[in-house]
Amino acid sequence: MLSGFLIGTAPTAAAVQTCPDQQAPPPPVDTSERPAPGRPSPQPLPVPDQPVGGTRMAECGVIAPDSTNLPPDTTAASWVIQDLDTGAVLAAKNPHARERPASLIKTLLALVVIRELQPSQVVVATPEDASQECTCLGLVAGGSYTVDQLLHGLLMHSGNDVAHALATALGGVPAAVQKMNALAASLGATDTRAATPSGLDGPGMSTSAYDLSLVFHAAMREPEFAEVVRTKGFQFPAQGGKPAFGVVNDNKLLGSYPGFLGGKTGFTDDARHTYVGGAAQGGKRVAVVMMRAEQRPTLVVAQAAKLLDYGFQLAKAGLPSVGQLVEPAVSANANNAAAPAGAAGSAPAAAHRDAFGVTGWVLTGVVALLILIGFVLQRRRRSHTSSAD
Repeated sequence: MLSGFLIGTAPTAAAVQTCPDQQAPPPPVDTSERPAPGRPSPQPLPVPDQPVGGTRMAECGVIAPDSTNLPPDTTAASWVIQDLDTGAVLAAKNPHARERPASLIKTLLALVVIRELQPSQVVVATPEDASQECTCLGLVAGGSYTVDQLLHGLLMHSGNDVAHALATALGGVPAAVQKMNALAASLGATDTRAATPSGLDGPGMSTSAYDLSLVFHAAMREPEFAEVVRTKGFQFPAQGGKPAFGVVNDNKLLGSYPGFLGGKTGFTDDARHTYVGGAAQGGKRVAVVMMRAEQRPTLVVAQAAKLLDYGFQLAKAGLPSVGQLVEPAVSANANNAAAPAGAAGSAPAAAHRDAFGVTGWVLTGVVALLILIGFVLQRRRRSHTSSAD
């Protein structure tokens, strides 16, 4: 991914003003975003003066590199197709329209968890964890689960009880949400404000197809994340009188779409259907994010498959990209979450947990060994000199 903007035709002021949901998602259909008594409603996030990712990212409607090869129709209000290796935006529709993420925000939570917690760390579920508004995995209060097990339950089955348990392990829900928002900001996700760790709608919840493309791009660089989202089935151990049980990945393209790498689904009444998924074909890796989609007349996963097909056509044709995913801010650490890896799949997750790095420790050991050898040689020389006198 490159910093800065790609060359493109700047939209007119009128075009920018008429883009849908530029400042905030559409009004909620229920009371889920009503703030607690005595608390004001959060103000919309500021809109950057320059569109993040290139001038064309401010355009309304479909943004394609070739007017003679337009994408298939979908029910999504906005979407982004990216090259998962380079971060090039191959095509888009209303990429910075602000929408609600639903459970796609769990990809951001997972990224924080991977950077802060060890896979083998044990988390004991609390009664509050086990009593969350479902979809739920079925955590047992008092049950012990490893972070790795919880990540599988979070991303494969979208457990809201799991999201709460991981948030508790990160210091509590407010602290976890703060860390999620700090990490989003460090990635350049200016449309994103998490209000809950699970994706349940809450006051001020906001994101965009562009931002979730940034998050998914960063997450797929993490071996732990990539492994979990491509897992088809996973077994959970017996806990507190509850027998062992298995879960199946709820992403229907896994095993059916050629080269599918994994992804995440989401739904709330306010967000409607949201989707992210990626695939590898012919030496190319492409991913799609869809926001505010509907299951009729065609299932969302079928719509996503068509957008992936279109993305591979663009990638193989070598057409110019319409935008670029920005590089994360190097100095940001997302409240002790380390900065993203530099190259896709090149850095193990452990590197994020050790700021000094393996190389630093090796060099330190070499220097210590040389000092020790010098000390021994010096003692020997002194001993030899004393006996010669």
